Amino acid sequence: MFLSQTSALSDTQSITGINRDSKIKALLGPLWITAVFFITALSLLSSFRLGFVIWQGERVNSLNDLGLIMLSGMRIDISSLCYLFVIPILISLLSYLCNKGKSLLQRFLMVWYTVSFTLLVFLEIITPTFILEYDSRPNRLLIEYLIYPKEVFSMLWTGYKLEILISLLSLLLTNVVCGKLFKRNWLANSNASFISRIFISVFIIFLVFLGARGALGHRPLNPSMVSFSTDHLLNDLTLNSTYSVAFCLKQMRLENPSSEYYGTMPDEQVIDLVRKSTMSNIHSFKDNNFPTRTMHQASYTGKPKNLVILLQESLGARYVGKLGGLPLTPNLDKLMNEGWNLTNLYATGTRSVRGIEAVITGFTPTPSRAVVKLDKSQRDFFTVAKQLNDNGYHTQFIYGGESHFDNMKSFFLGNGFIDIVDFDDFEKVDFEGSWGASDEDLYDQAHIEFEALNKQSEPFFSLVFTSSNHSPFEYPDGKISQYDEEKHTRNNAAKYADYALGEFMKKAKNSDYWKNTVFLVVADHDSRVGGASLVPIDHFRIPGVILGENIAAKSDNRLVSQIDLAPTLLSLVGVSGHSPMIGHDLTQEIPLAKQRVMMQYGKSFAYMTPESVTILQSGKKARAFTYKDKELFDTPINKQMSERARAHVLFGTLAYQKQWYQ
Repeated sequence: MFLSQTSALSDTQSITGINRDSKIKALLGPLWITAVFFITALSLLSSFRLGFVIWQGERVNSLNDLGLIMLSGMRIDISSLCYLFVIPILISLLSYLCNKGKSLLQRFLMVWYTVSFTLLVFLEIITPTFILEYDSRPNRLLIEYLIYPKEVFSMLWTGYKLEILISLLSLLLTNVVCGKLFKRNWLANSNASFISRIFISVFIIFLVFLGARGALGHRPLNPSMVSFSTDHLLNDLTLNSTYSVAFCLKQMRLENPSSEYYGTMPDEQVIDLVRKSTMSNIHSFKDNNFPTRTMHQASYTGKPKNLVILLQESLGARYVGKLGGLPLTPNLDKLMNEGWNLTNLYATGTRSVRGIEAVITGFTPTPSRAVVKLDKSQRDFFTVAKQLNDNGYHTQFIYGGESHFDNMKSFFLGNGFIDIVDFDDFEKVDFEGSWGASDEDLYDQAHIEFEALNKQSEPFFSLVFTSSNHSPFEYPDGKISQYDEEKHTRNNAAKYADYALGEFMKKAKNSDYWKNTVFLVVADHDSRVGGASLVPIDHFRIPGVILGENIAAKSDNRLVSQIDLAPTLLSLVGVSGHSPMIGHDLTQEIPLAKQRVMMQYGKSFAYMTPESVTILQSGKKARAFTYKDKELFDTPINKQMSERARAHVLFGTLAYQKQWYQ
């Protein structure tokens, strides 16, 4: 009797569930098929991902890693499917509202979803082969191979017959399953009223927008947002292969070569001119695969020191009293009197990622986006962190906001940083602005990190990136006497940033880590770079001061580029090694003829020496100037200097594309 009642109850619940599904299906009508394919695709991608994780289980360190891969992967999948299905969803909604065109819609959806599923399955099926070959999901290499179909198909047929067979059978099975799934779930009409259809349509549009964006914060979902490991493959597994290829395709569109703007030059000539501009002996460059890689010998030979870079957001020289700017930085001015003050230092660009590129990698600027955001440089690209990590350093990035901004997190984890500390990791935040924790909170956390790291046996390197001096210029009350009457201004924010820096340096000087740490305080770029000048050179001038227990106080008036900082810092902390950097080690004497700075301003590239400025413009002849009293004055072009400038701007593109910079 009890079993009969239980069976009857189970049958009733099943019927209720079926009826509920039928009601939803009848309500959605032609939209139902999209829901079915969306859920099926989401399950399929998650199943593939789980399979890959199990296959690569020895590289998954914990259940936490597994959870991050699967949950973050679902975010990526939802975003991917929203983009992939947005066109059929919009067309379906139009038909749904008008109650017309059902027959045409049916054929269109059948083709779209079958092709979409075929693409999704194909890219997941070939993923294991790609991982075995390249230790990553399908990426830009897949796209680049398509340019050479004859060679690629010959290679595949010779070495991958089994994989080809499995792929073809999988695609055939996918088409059969899609046909049956569509036939079983297609419904042409909806029983919902017109008002209900309007509300349902608006709700679906909202869900698709939210799903595609993948985040509620300032920025939409991107690979950096779900990166969590120094093992690039684990970060890759979080993606799906369709998303991976699509993102690489998008990134490739941003990699315009310098030659497209400034003309061509033989690679050999580029390499020769760039090598001759360095302080290294021309015969010390021996590896043609990495033409600028050579030995850099540190000037300091004692026990390796810690290194801390305090990267200041948007702090141009015009805001620094010691450099002739506004009286907004009394603390930095004081530090400049106490340390090695670089009075003639110039940024390479006008964005934070360009400053990071120069300071952390020593890479030359190009008209393309900074390497922090480009695809080929997301792993195996030289950074100070990579060299220090190889020499036993704990490497760390500290940021008061979201570390995935501007793709920083992904780039750093792929290139030598092993520890990322951002807003969610802070022990306390007393003031939170649009960009995250205030500079005071940032420095408080940095001090905590440095004290803990200093107790360990290994030296440490930390990049600390501020953000309070960024619009909308938010900072806590009662900290400074305002320079401007209105609170939220750039000048007041710069003054607060200086206050926070001063408070931190007081603590640092009284800490145990001070005596064995080299500090660099430097700006990433100036703010609001502009003006009538072809290249507003004065707006590229930034503060830079090196501090530490045994760093002698001096004012250095040499012409210095941001790319000179990395080799100088490695020399000061006592780390020698081979690297591709072409910047100067400022602990050496740099002849006047070798001093130069490079500045990328939109599509214009300026190469400045103590005597002249050569400016390359897109599609135009090079122009030469003298720079005096913050103005450019035309002079006759120097062919030798023009070639040197072109070689340096072409070098960046070549080094990136040919992967010389390792």
